[in-house]
Order: sequence, then C-alpha cells, then structure tokens
Amino acid sequence: MKQVSHRVDFCIIGGGMSGVCAAVAAARHGTKVLLMQDRPVLGGNASSEIRMWVCGAHGDNNRETGILEEIQLENLYRNNTPNYQIWDSVLYEKVRFQENITLLLNCTCIDAEMDGNKIKSVKGWQLTNETFHTIEADYFADCSGDSVLAPLTGADFRIGREARAEFDESIEPETADKKTMGMSCLLQIRETDKPQKFIPPSWANKYEKEEDLPPQRWHDIHTNFWWIELGGEQDSIHDTEELKDELLKITFGIWDHMKNHGDHGVENWVLDWIGFLPGKRESRRYMGDYIMTQNDVRSEGKFEDLVAYGGWSMDDHHPAGFYYLGGYPTIFHEAPSPFGIPYRCLYSRNIENLYFAGRNISTTHAALSATRVMGTCSVIGQAMGTAAAIAVKNKLSPREVYEKEIDTLRQTLMEDDCYLPFTFRKIGELTAKAKLSATAGEAENLRNGYDRPIGENDNGWWGDTSDSVTYSFEQAVQMNECRIVFDSDLNRNLPNMPCAYRLGDDSYHVPVTLVKDFKLILPDENDAVSEITVENNHQRFVKVPLNGKAKSVRFVPLSTWGAEKVHVFSLDIQ
Repeated sequence: MKQVSHRVDFCIIGGGMSGVCAAVAAARHGTKVLLMQDRPVLGGNASSEIRMWVCGAHGDNNRETGILEEIQLENLYRNNTPNYQIWDSVLYEKVRFQENITLLLNCTCIDAEMDGNKIKSVKGWQLTNETFHTIEADYFADCSGDSVLAPLTGADFRIGREARAEFDESIEPETADKKTMGMSCLLQIRETDKPQKFIPPSWANKYEKEEDLPPQRWHDIHTNFWWIELGGEQDSIHDTEELKDELLKITFGIWDHMKNHGDHGVENWVLDWIGFLPGKRESRRYMGDYIMTQNDVRSEGKFEDLVAYGGWSMDDHHPAGFYYLGGYPTIFHEAPSPFGIPYRCLYSRNIENLYFAGRNISTTHAALSATRVMGTCSVIGQAMGTAAAIAVKNKLSPREVYEKEIDTLRQTLMEDDCYLPFTFRKIGELTAKAKLSATAGEAENLRNGYDRPIGENDNGWWGDTSDSVTYSFEQAVQMNECRIVFDSDLNRNLPNMPCAYRLGDDSYHVPVTLVKDFKLILPDENDAVSEITVENNHQRFVKVPLNGKAKSVRFVPLSTWGAEKVHVFSLDIQ
C-alpha cells in the first residue's frame, strides 16, 4: 500500500460544518491546515448524504454569520433551483481552493501516535486510492462528531445522560445512564404535475392505518421527517449499521403509508431521495477545562471567554425515538436566545494539543441538546479554528490562549463578522478619528461596534442609491482595507436547503436587502481621484483592498438585489 506523510501546523479530523468552518478560519489567518474527512463530500449532517437543515439560534436577528453565512449566501446565489450537489460543491470549493488547506476526502482516521500527553501524529486510510496518510502537526482538532480521537489518545470524554444531582440539572434523569439521542435516516420528496404511484420494497415496514404509527407523528411534508429516529437506547456508535437497516425499513414504510394508505395530500409527489447514511445527534462528548450545563444555558452563558453562541432550545429527544409510545418524541425545554458558549469548552483538559468543535464539545447531555445544531456548531468551529491560528502564531497551548490571548481571540472573531452576544467590537483608530458625514441618515451607527440589530437598536445606516457616506481626514492617511457589513436579512425564514421540492418554488435567491453594486471614491493628497467599483456582490461581509494613501473615502451604493432602501451595518477603514 502507498504511504504518504504530511507536516502541517494544524490537523482537523472531520469535515462537517464545524470542521469546514474551523479549517477555513485557521487557514485564512495563516495556519497550514490539513482537513481529513471520511466521506466523499463535506458538510456532515448538512451534506447530500444526510440532508439535515442547518438550524441555529431562534429569535429576531440571531442568525449565525461569519463563514457559515458566507457559505449560505454563496449557495443562494448559485443554487436558485436548489440541488444538493450544488450545495456540496459550494462546501467543497470553500475548502479545496482555500490557500493553506490540504484536503483529504474519503480518508478515515484509524490511529494516533502520542508523545506523553500530546498528540504527535495521526494516521488515515484513504479508500479511493489505497493510501495510508500520516499527519504530523503541532495541534489537532476533532470535529468528527463521534470523537474518534478520544479512544485513540486517551482524552477524557463522557457519553450518555448525567444524574440530575451531579450538576443540579432539573431536566436530567435521577440516575445517570448511557442513553443518548438517536439518529435519523431522512427522506425527501418532489412535487410533479400529475399523479404518481409508489411501489414499496417487500422489506419495508407496513403502516396501513394511522394507529399503526406511534402517537403524535405527523405527515407534514415540510418537517424533514426528523422523527424517524432510532439508537438512543443502543450504542450510538457501534450499532449504527444495524440501526440504519431498521431506519430504512421505517422510512420506506412511512412513504408507503403516505402514498398508499389514506389521503395525505401527496398524490402528485414522488420519493426523490432517502438517506442511507444516518444523521447522528449524540455520542461521545469531550471533557474540557469547563463543562457547560443546563444552568449555564438558562443563565444566558455570559462567560468572560464567550467565543460562540447558541439559541436553540434544549431539544431533548427521547432515547426510544420512533418507538417511543408516550407521545411527542422530544421535549423542547426552555432556553434563552442567544446564550454564550465559553472557549474553555473547546479544548481537552488532559491532552495538551487537542481542540474539538461540533456536537462533541465539553457539555452535559442537557446543554448538548441546545448546542448540537449545526448553525451553533459552525460558529463554534470558526471560534476554535481562529483560536488554533492564535496558538500557532504565538506558540501557545490551547489553555494558554485562554490565559493570555482570550481578548485577542474575541476581537478577531468579531472582526471576522462573528456575533458575540453581550460584547462590543472595538473600532480601529483610523475609523474612530475620521470625520464622518452622510448625504442622508444617521451614519454614526456605522462605527458603533455592533454589526446587526440588537433589541430595539437597528445599528445600521439607511439611505438610497443616490446617497453616500464619507470618512475624511485633515491630510492623506494610509488606507489598507475597507471593511463593510451589509444587511443579508438575518430574519429570512429559509433553511440552507429544502426538505421537500414544491413545483414553482422560487424562494432560493440572494436576499433583496443586500447591496449588489457599490463604489469607493478616494482622492489622494494631490486630489487625484481613484474609484474602486464592486459589482455583483452577494455577500454580507466584504473586505475591499485599498493599499494607498487618501484624504477621504466615500462609499456610494449603486444598487441592491431588490430592496428599495440601502441598509449597511458597518463601514471601517483599516
């Protein structure tokens, strides 16, 4: 067999949404990254192989931004008649063509070599070309979901539900157990313009009457069928293949029931896809310097080292899943939105150079039920990848980043358009000292340190395409970059991809609120004017290189993607 060796700064195992965001974040900050993913596509539960929605924080203007929003806006721009292969390609492009990243797809992590309490290297087996890859790195991260590096390295971890008394968590059972939330094989359907029949396989389960289904299950085609779920009462890692077989029997049986046993409004619908790879919710959770609990979620997580946030309720699925007969298969325990997540939950307490991000961070089962959704996992991933870049640059351990550079980490994340609740983004000296004027509207919001509406405060500038905003100085100053945050409609009620394809659905498009075309006008010390025009912008977060001296910079919006008014949250000169 072929043997290949790699030497990088930072090796990430797992290419789900947290691993993707971590890899891109670290690479953009100058870190040499290798991302190992055991599937042919990226995205994990959000990929075409599983197709779960990227869910996140509830509430007005709480949508996750940063790299996740960049990916989703690119998808809305390129994937107007939504196709999962296009979504896969957006994720692939974001990683494969990012400078500083080596991507290994179809590569499974099978071993790790230790040097005391540090990981020295990991080994992966790449099935498609029969190659063993050995990766040496200074830092490693486990974004694999199942925490594959835990048994390979001796990292401390937990699995299952804590006893109620251990952390004084009211929603936990009296006695600790190994039960988890289960896994789902999803189905997707497509509407046609005429009746369609369905012939089920002989091995599909039979649900000929409504009462054959567990209580409080429904046939709403837009709910993504997440409730077809098993595994919480078995081993959520080692029993996966047997559970998948049973899930497939149930899934085909559900569609047979909807098509052939009663009127469920799907006469013209066809089965478009069924997932043969289960999407998991819970397995091993690492133990970090801090274990986040139900009570931390409920108290809004106002940590000094807050580096990410959630806002999903504590959505605790019953371990029996589909076979739970006691009623609705999950309990949505109340949680605030947003709530903060601390950096100390993102690195191992006993393996010196091990990070982690995703559904395996250092939480109790109760807190996991709120932090596990992929919008939250994505911003955790970006926070962890950025922290790793700081560790590489300063030769610090993950713990030392907390001790010495936590403020740098937090400010860097906000500079990169990551929202940190209860936190102010520091404004650069150049932006702060400039004279600010606008032809209309209140422009001071553009440098108030907040990049979205918060509560009753809009925190943005409103104008028309005939208006402009200008930063001016007494004399020409060096300008390297213009940082702009536009309005991408953080309240848009649209998942990253649909779960049912209705005829004539035209909802997948660039948000109309985004500025499409704009220009920057810069007079130099001799009053020679240069213009930079940006066309067809479809991103919220934009950095425009300036690289010269100018006495002022004037921002002129030229068009939007459909909105009558221009809405901008931040304009910074750096």
